[in-house]
Amino acid sequence: MSRPLPLPFPDETEAPLVTELRFPTSGVTVRGVFDLNEFATLSPENLEFLRLYIRVRGNLKEVERVLGLSYPTVRARFDTLLRAIGYEPEPADPQSEVLLSLERGEITPDEAARKLRR
Repeated sequence: MSRPLPLPFPDETEAPLVTELRFPTSGVTVRGVFDLNEFATLSPENLEFLRLYIRVRGNLKEVERVLGLSYPTVRARFDTLLRAIGYEPEPADPQSEVLLSLERGEITPDEAARKLRR
């Protein structure tokens, strides 16, 4: 019976090393020291977010809709996921954020124009 990796593990800061692989169909066991990739050590929350992100083909707006969360919250979770796999998120483009807010009806066209002039 297989189970998910018990990660994160209490009081451990380093990723675990796998020391044995067993292939049930052939009965072959391989022993050694194997590194887990960055996806294998994701927290359950980050893994679920990644699965959803892949399912909606990388569309953060669709992630927003499915989760019922605001775009800034979804973006923050995405940035957390990026950091967890070793990437530093790019700073958000202020113009894109203004246009996105306008598109969602969060600000008026006049407010958007003022913000874009700054």
